[in-house]
Amino acid sequence: MRIGLFGGTFDPPHVGHLMLAEWARERLSLDRVLFVPAGQPPHKSRTRVSAAAARLAMTRLAVRGHPAFEVSAAELAGEGPSFTLDTVRAFVARAPRARFFLLMGADSLDDFHRWREPQRILALATLAVGGRPGAAGPGGRLGSGRVVWVGNPGIDVSSRVIRQRARAGRSLRYLVPDAVARYIARHRLYRARPSGGVGARAGAYARAPRARRA
Repeated sequence: MRIGLFGGTFDPPHVGHLMLAEWARERLSLDRVLFVPAGQPPHKSRTRVSAAAARLAMTRLAVRGHPAFEVSAAELAGEGPSFTLDTVRAFVARAPRARFFLLMGADSLDDFHRWREPQRILALATLAVGGRPGAAGPGGRLGSGRVVWVGNPGIDVSSRVIRQRARAGRSLRYLVPDAVARYIARHRLYRARPSGGVGARAGAYARAPRARRA
């Protein structure tokens, strides 16, 4: 079995995430793509991240209906920072005969050499990067055998821009799946910090504590 692991904050998940996952699925003949929302991303220790429950719910809504896409809450169960190495190890232990691919954007590849024990990650999974050879910086020196390029649909969209638009009350149409847009509107995510309601109970925004790099 060939399995793609797609970790990220998914705050919120958007069409760029889905297109990268679909391109990787086709390019690499993946049987499954597991979206893994991060618990406490070490590289975002000084930024506010929406509550885990909200990000998990949005990710489930985003992939709903795709037969090969699934969502795992593996990183949300523990306390402390989420390290990619620990996550990959856990999945490999569950399916030792599977071949794993770690999905990421070219920007993440640039920083990969700073992650926690990157060579150990490479021993367990092949990096599947959204982009084209030559687009990366330091990460591109890992060696062609451990990095595959899955192409890039060329859509310039980011979770940060979507949060800004939601905060301003602007349309999210065509940026996120409709179900995700409705969830954001219903729970007033990315607006001013709520004083009550679902968003407050889930902690619509939670400032992540200081943590080590991934």
